[in-house]
Amino acid sequence: MATELDNLGERLQALGPKLGIEAKRIRLPELEAASQASDLWEDQEKAVKTMSELNELQATLSQWDDLEGFLGMVELSEDDLISLDKELTVLEQKALLSGVHDARGAILTIHAGTGGVDAQDFAEMLERMFLRYVEQGSTEQPEERTLSVDRHNWKVDIVERTRGEEAGLKRAVLEIQGSNAFGLLKSEAGVHRLVRMSPFNAKGLRQTSFALVEVIPEMDASAAANIDEKDLRIDVFRSSGKGGQGVNTTDSAVRLTHLPSGLVVSVQNERSQHQNKATAMKILLSKLERLRLLQDAEETAILKGEFKEGSWGNQIRSYVMQPYQLVKDHRTEYETSDVQGVLDGELSGFIEAYLKSDSNISA
Repeated sequence: MATELDNLGERLQALGPKLGIEAKRIRLPELEAASQASDLWEDQEKAVKTMSELNELQATLSQWDDLEGFLGMVELSEDDLISLDKELTVLEQKALLSGVHDARGAILTIHAGTGGVDAQDFAEMLERMFLRYVEQGSTEQPEERTLSVDRHNWKVDIVERTRGEEAGLKRAVLEIQGSNAFGLLKSEAGVHRLVRMSPFNAKGLRQTSFALVEVIPEMDASAAANIDEKDLRIDVFRSSGKGGQGVNTTDSAVRLTHLPSGLVVSVQNERSQHQNKATAMKILLSKLERLRLLQDAEETAILKGEFKEGSWGNQIRSYVMQPYQLVKDHRTEYETSDVQGVLDGELSGFIEAYLKSDSNISA
C-alpha cells in the first residue's frame, strides 16, 4: 500500500506546475478583492468573467488541498486509495485541458483534398465522424483511466456545407458549442488520409485520398468591437447552400475579407444575409485570435487559405480500410484496428494520446 500511496503522491506533485498551483494561489486574493468591489457589476461582461475565473480557481485549489491532505495521512484503506485515484485522474484531465482557449467552443472546418470524388466522400465521412463524437456525449463508455469529459451538453450547428458535384462534400463548417470543445478537438487539426477500395472507381482499385481539418476556438461576439470596419471588405453574393429556393435566389451569402491579415471567411447557409454576416464575423474573430497566438507557419497559411488541399507527406492520421484495417496517428503512434468504430466517432483514445504527447502545444 505504501508503494501505491507514494505513486499517487508523485502523480499529484507532477501536476503542480501543469496546473499552475502556485500562480493560482497568488491570483486568488486578487480575484477575491475584485469580486467584492462595489463597482463590480457596472461592467457585466467583466464581472461574469471575474466570477467565473474565481469559481474555477477556488474549485481547483480546494480539490488540490483535499488531495494533498489525504495523501499526507498515515493510514488509508483500499477504498480510500481507489477514491483518491479517481479524484487525481480528474485533476490530470483538467491539466490536459489547461490551454488559453481550451475551455471554449470550437469551429471545425473540413476541406476535401487531393483524391477527387473519393476525397469529397472522405470529407463527408469525417463530418459524420465528428458529429457522432459530439452526439455520443456522456453515453460513451471509456475504458478505465481514459479521457472522459462530459459532452452531453454540447451543441453543434452546421454553418456551411458545400456538396461535391458527384458525391460527398467539398467543404463543411461545424460550430461546436460546449465546455472544452476546442481543448479536445484541437487534436484533429491537420491532414487526414484514407486508403480503401474506391466505390467510385469502375475497376475497384485501391485509392488514397485526403482531407484537411481546421480547428479554431470560438471567440465571443463582443470582441467584434475591436475590429475597425475600415479593415473589412464585405461582399454579398447568391448562395448555393441548403435552405430551399429563398437561399438560392437572393444575395444572402456573405464573404468577409480582413484586409490587414488577408483572412477570408464566407458563410451561406442561412436565409438571412444578417445571420450569415453574424456567423462570418464570429468565425473571423476566431481566426484572428488563433492567428495572433500562432507560431506555426504552416497552420498560419492554412488559416489564410494558402493551402487548399491536403496531400502526401504531411498527414497527421491515416485510416486504412484495405488491404488491412488500421487507424494510426502519426504524431503519437496511437493506433487501433477498429476503423469503423473510429469513423463512428470513437475518438477519445486519439485525443487523449495527443493531449499527453509532446505534439500538444497549448493555445
